[in-house]
Amino acid sequence: MNAKGMIVGAVAALALSVSAAFADTIKIGVNQPLTGPVAASGNYVTDGARIAVEEINTRGGLLGKQIELIIEDNKGNPTEAAAVAEKLIMRDEVCAMMGAWGSTMTLAVMPKLEEYGVPMVVETASSGKVTNSGNKWIFRTAPTSDMLAESFSPFVEKFGMKKAAFLAVNNDWGKSNTDAYSAMLDKRGVPTTLRETMDAAAVDLSAQLAKIKASDADVLLVTTEIEQLTLVFKQAHALKMPQRIIATTTSSTPDQAIEHAGSAADNAYFTVLFAPWFPDMAPNPEVAKFFAEAWERKGLVFAGRIEGQRGYDAILSIAAAIEKAGKAEPDAIRQALWEVEVKGVNSNIHFNKQGPEGAESGQNTANVFVVQVKDGKVVRPDFAAQ
Repeated sequence: MNAKGMIVGAVAALALSVSAAFADTIKIGVNQPLTGPVAASGNYVTDGARIAVEEINTRGGLLGKQIELIIEDNKGNPTEAAAVAEKLIMRDEVCAMMGAWGSTMTLAVMPKLEEYGVPMVVETASSGKVTNSGNKWIFRTAPTSDMLAESFSPFVEKFGMKKAAFLAVNNDWGKSNTDAYSAMLDKRGVPTTLRETMDAAAVDLSAQLAKIKASDADVLLVTTEIEQLTLVFKQAHALKMPQRIIATTTSSTPDQAIEHAGSAADNAYFTVLFAPWFPDMAPNPEVAKFFAEAWERKGLVFAGRIEGQRGYDAILSIAAAIEKAGKAEPDAIRQALWEVEVKGVNSNIHFNKQGPEGAESGQNTANVFVVQVKDGKVVRPDFAAQ
């Protein structure tokens, strides 16, 4: 064989070796907004997913193989999210996926899951449409908007609410949250006096806030991401609004609000899925402690743990299904997801059927906690001791 032939042969052998190495991994897709207006949240979720994979791989992996995360950026855009899903399925050949963060992106991905027959664990999106649309490839660890509202209902009396106003980002998530909380409050005898919306890119919210200030509402429930929520706090503070503000989203972190809004965030309330300031709140303190310590060892932002646990719990769920299925094949994983019992940071994960009969999606019953910002610190809410 001449030198040229030897080189070609060596390259081919190397390619086969690399191919074989990758064939020995179990590929799980991650479809998250890593750039764009909600990039911080998407990166935190992805960091949590990495921690879960490192934990599993250190223990020997799954089915004799290591897990490989294939991470793609959907840029917080529904069109990009659908394209990313197709790329992960067709080119990367993932056996399952986690994503796609927001409700709008997740809904855009769902037809691709049906088209190609690949399951996805939804870690963040809360719109009821996600699990009520008749997509058997969807399993959600995050709570729905209705579940968030229902979990908050015991606090209505403690707040002494009389009339409510809403300000929400103008998308599926914002509308779903507003509808759910408004319906819950109506059942509790608290009418909604005003519903205002805002574009996700809006920075001047003074017109909406002025209307709310002039209303007879005593509480303002806000649904948007932390970047815009910070602007709400600052502008509401400048307007000297009398209404108490409650962030009805589990993805906005109080620490970030304190950092960027300062004293304007004081006395605001937040719903969260994980309270790292008070780990004893978690249903599985030992799991919460492991996750928190792993996060700290990596030197990641403390506030990111709230979002990071979403990725951690979602990947643990997918891994449990792969192990139970005994093979990394999409339909086998889908069927096994119905049987998983996982001790997560947020909850003891198990999927219940939701949606049209025969095409149900899986929905976990998640826990929701309430914290408050007071004097520049995150504290247990004032009514916690009552």
